[in-house]
Amino acid sequence: MNMIPKETVAYLDNYIIGQDKAKRTIALALRSRHRRMQLSQELQDEIMPKNILMIGSTGVGKTEISRRLAKMMNLPFIKVEASKFTEVGFVGRDVESMIRDLVITSIRLVKNEYQEKNESAIEAYVLNKIVEKLLPPLPSLANESKKEEYKISKERMKEKVLSGAMDDRIIEIEIPKMTMEFNDTNMSPDMAKVQESFSKMFSSFNKEDTKKEIRVKEAKIALRHEASETLLDMDAITKEALKRTEQGGIVFLDEIDKIAVSSKSEGRNDPSKEGVQRDLLPIVEGSTVTTKYGAIKTDHILFIAAGAFHKVKPSDLIPELQGRFPLRVELESLTEEVLYKILSQTKNSLLRQYEALLGVEDVQLEFDDSAVKAMAHLSQKANEKTEDIGARRLHTVLEKVLEDISFDADQYCGQKVVIDADLVHEKLDIIIEDEDTSRYIL
Repeated sequence: MNMIPKETVAYLDNYIIGQDKAKRTIALALRSRHRRMQLSQELQDEIMPKNILMIGSTGVGKTEISRRLAKMMNLPFIKVEASKFTEVGFVGRDVESMIRDLVITSIRLVKNEYQEKNESAIEAYVLNKIVEKLLPPLPSLANESKKEEYKISKERMKEKVLSGAMDDRIIEIEIPKMTMEFNDTNMSPDMAKVQESFSKMFSSFNKEDTKKEIRVKEAKIALRHEASETLLDMDAITKEALKRTEQGGIVFLDEIDKIAVSSKSEGRNDPSKEGVQRDLLPIVEGSTVTTKYGAIKTDHILFIAAGAFHKVKPSDLIPELQGRFPLRVELESLTEEVLYKILSQTKNSLLRQYEALLGVEDVQLEFDDSAVKAMAHLSQKANEKTEDIGARRLHTVLEKVLEDISFDADQYCGQKVVIDADLVHEKLDIIIEDEDTSRYIL
């Protein structure tokens, strides 16, 4: 999607309140990628992505900004926790597995796109398969008039299948034996290929398709996989996915502060800290990672690192790694006003979600503005008294306020339920005031 930075920020404003600096920084980083792709190949190879370091407490929108952008632009995106990795030679995940995860995400993304493009062909394939099962085949010696009648009957049957008139009819279909796909990204590509070879070898001993009697409605879904495998060019999908990973991939490296070691600390030999930083360095700088689908150059993958940095500072990361994150942006803590706007102004906000969920039970839920302000105020108060978990506090507060209504939804069926400030205070005031209780309940 070709969007200028202002349009990107405007899109993010629908989902994230505030954090304008972070939005601008990421919007510019993504626009720079678009600009780079318009240049000559020689210049493209020279321009490196400006990796970003986001500093801010939990729940202020670090992950959400990156996730929303990747979704909007249809880019391969993964979120990994830096604290999950250990340096080479120790038990745990190695840092290269994040690139292998990114490739798998990219393949899934491109495959879905190809399926959408070929939707009509897939549906036609499924329809023909079902009609063949519903109509007995025409004898090979049939005359022209019989062939014409059969053709008309076939078209009528297609119409019936499409309209759903045949959904409850039972047909027997052959479902191909599926070979197991190994996507353990922590396993070396060579070992993964060996495992896949064994899987294919064992599956070849039993090549017969599984015959199954199911309803036409279920067959429409079951046959889609076979249609996709038959009609889609997996080599072209893999090739496009690898290209998109290299040129447009985004790795969100969360909890980067957990692998930083304070200069005062004695834990510099911890295999999950400084050693991981040194292993991360070549991947962020640009290297070639081998995957079972092919080699991936990480030179132009965008890395967005994030952390709270409460106990350590960004300067506690090794200097080489610091230099690979030239753009730094500090996210602000959420105020009571921002929490109110998150509840009332964001697209698909928590209030809209709860209204929709209880609407399924035929309960018309309505939030009075005073209740929204009260929830924002009490969430902020709880953040100040205990740990500051930002907007995530709103989930807990809302769940506590609506717990009884949600549980007894059958009693409110067909009714309008208004949530006002009195109900919010009744449910939360005692908990908020008792600091020990609020630590456990909110």
